[in-house]
Amino acid sequence: MKAANETDTPRPGAHVPLVAAQPFRSPLDWLNCFLADVRGGLGPYVGVFLLTEQHWNQAEIGVVATVAGVLGLALQTPIGAFIDASHRKRAIIVVGVVMVSFSALAIALAPNFPVVLTAQAVMGVAGDLFPPAVAAITLGILGSHGLASRLGRNAAFDHAGNISIALIAGLVGWAYSQTAVFFLVPLFSLLAAWSVLAIPPGVIDDARARGLDGDGDRGLPQPSGWRVLFTCKPLLIFASCIALFHFANAAMLPLIGQKLALANKGQETALMSACVVAAQLVMLPMAILVGRRAEAWGRKPLCLAAFGILPIRGVLYTFSDDRSWLIGVQLLDGVGAGILSALVPLMLADLMRGTGRYNVSQGVIATTQGIGASLSNMVAGLIVVSAGYSATFLTLAAIAFAAFLILALAMPETRGFGAAPRDANFASDPRQSLA
Repeated sequence: MKAANETDTPRPGAHVPLVAAQPFRSPLDWLNCFLADVRGGLGPYVGVFLLTEQHWNQAEIGVVATVAGVLGLALQTPIGAFIDASHRKRAIIVVGVVMVSFSALAIALAPNFPVVLTAQAVMGVAGDLFPPAVAAITLGILGSHGLASRLGRNAAFDHAGNISIALIAGLVGWAYSQTAVFFLVPLFSLLAAWSVLAIPPGVIDDARARGLDGDGDRGLPQPSGWRVLFTCKPLLIFASCIALFHFANAAMLPLIGQKLALANKGQETALMSACVVAAQLVMLPMAILVGRRAEAWGRKPLCLAAFGILPIRGVLYTFSDDRSWLIGVQLLDGVGAGILSALVPLMLADLMRGTGRYNVSQGVIATTQGIGASLSNMVAGLIVVSAGYSATFLTLAAIAFAAFLILALAMPETRGFGAAPRDANFASDPRQSLA
């Protein structure tokens, strides 16, 4: 018989088996869905809004995106370290959605250069909080048990959220104005905050959430030094590949949005929504595929598929300016982005298992990703102004192919990378065996 003060909430540090974790599945699902609406739904519309409503040119839009991205880069690895150390992971997400809400409203109400630059920087920093915080909460609840499946589910609901906001934004932009789209962000921020607060704080094991193995009753090892981030060769290779991938990828959707907007006056938001929905419809099953097959197939084959589709997509964009063709090619974006959305946090969990530096490694990857994406927008804008859209897409495709080759030749399989030394398949130091 339970004592009067006893509850069903697991004590901090206790392992939460898969069955016990089921009550927290729904809040995690909704959190990923609504955070997608807050974080990912607004980005593509900013460039179209500035181009068509505020009459900025492509180079100016690229400069704003680049400067704002660079300003946020310096904080990404410290953000990961902060999340590792924090016992208030739910509060981090709440603060982030408030920051994004105020920034979205600022762009809508005062779309001048200083305001847009500041708001973009704030949104970039706030957006960088969400992926590692959600991954940490997930790992803190489940540990490594069923992690691939749960991360795939997280990514699937993230893509479902992106589909919903694209459809809603397209409808709102068509019925009212492009400016009205920005006022959707506070609504979804409120829903995201409600979802994360529905997860009891006691079920999140903060040691497990940072990638430390062990049992709360026996004590946990101390986190590895920061040196592990620089001595883990596969992590450095992966970070380089991710940087090149996002350098090639980040500018593609905004450029397609600009082409469609310039050729189809009055339909800008609806066509951008069609591009987003087309990709997200493919991302959702790709994320589920990773969750179900990453253990059986391994991580590297799935990662190669994600990287390999990007150069093909870049070349195909040059074949026609027809809006049906461009939106059709955008479907391929869903293959790469859908796989990586579920695979990257899983591969990092492999590489950092037992080190206690899981969220710091996410910050490192986010930093390299941000560098690539920021430079992508600036360089692509300059190439468009001087040489046109086709030359820009071919340049990005060549960079994407280089990233694919590096991944294929230098990156090892990460499944089992952090296995305990007692596993006969690994050397006494598994990081040495695969470095």
